[in-house]
Amino acid sequence: MQKILGYMRKAIQEYGLISSGDRILVGISGGKDSLVLMQGLILLRRFIGIDYEVVGVTLDMGFTGIKPDFSPVAELCERQGVEYHVIPTQIGEIVFDVRKEPSPCSLCARMRRGALHDAANELGCSKVALGHNYDDAVETFVMNLFTEGRIGCFSPSTYLTHKKVTVIRPLVLAPEKEIRRAARKNELPVVKSVCPADGHTNRQKTKDFLAEMERNDHGFKDRLFGAMKRANVDGWGGVNWVPPLKKD
Repeated sequence: MQKILGYMRKAIQEYGLISSGDRILVGISGGKDSLVLMQGLILLRRFIGIDYEVVGVTLDMGFTGIKPDFSPVAELCERQGVEYHVIPTQIGEIVFDVRKEPSPCSLCARMRRGALHDAANELGCSKVALGHNYDDAVETFVMNLFTEGRIGCFSPSTYLTHKKVTVIRPLVLAPEKEIRRAARKNELPVVKSVCPADGHTNRQKTKDFLAEMERNDHGFKDRLFGAMKRANVDGWGGVNWVPPLKKD
C-alpha cells in the first residue's frame, strides 16, 4: 500500500481534501477502488497529522433477483474498527425495470450520489469520499470532450451547498493498475459487480480507446492529465494553482 498512500497523501495536500475533525463517509461499492480507498484512509490516519473519522457505507442497489454478499466487507470494517452501514435502495429496479434506461449509467450515478449525500447527513458526516482514480479522471475528460463537446471533468473536491457536504476523491492521483495491485496484495474482499450494464458502457469504450492510444503513443494519458492541471480544469490545478505566464 506504500505507493497508494503516497498518491493519496499528495492528493490530500495538493487539493486540500481533508481537515482535522472531519467525519468522512467512504462510499464502498465493494469494488477494488472503494476498498483500497477505505484501507488507505485508515492507514493514513496514523501518520498524516490530520485527525479524522472514517465511516463505511454501501448502497444495496436493489437489482431484481440479485443480492450481493457484503459480509466480507462488513468483517473487514469490523477488524479495522470502522463503523459500517449497508443501506437498501431501489436504484437498480428504478433504472432498469421501471425506467428501462437504454443508457443507464448517468441516471444511476446521480441517484447513487444523492443516496450517499443523504446518508452523510443522516450519519453526521461532513465529507463523502469516492474512489475515482487517475484513469477515471482522464476518461471523464475525454468522454466530456468527445461525447458532449465540452471541456470538463469531475473535481477533486466539490462542496454541495444544498446538502452541506463536501465530496472528495483522495485516489485521483493513483493509477488504476496500482490500485488493482494493492487490492490483490492486501487480499481485500472485492465484491463482483452485478450491474447488468457492467463492461458494456461508454466509459468502457473510452477506457479501451485510451489503452490503444497509450500502446501506440506512451505518455498519452499523462499529457492529457497535464493539460487538465495546467488549465486548472474544474480545480485540477490544485489549491496553489496560478495562471501560466503568457509569451509575448
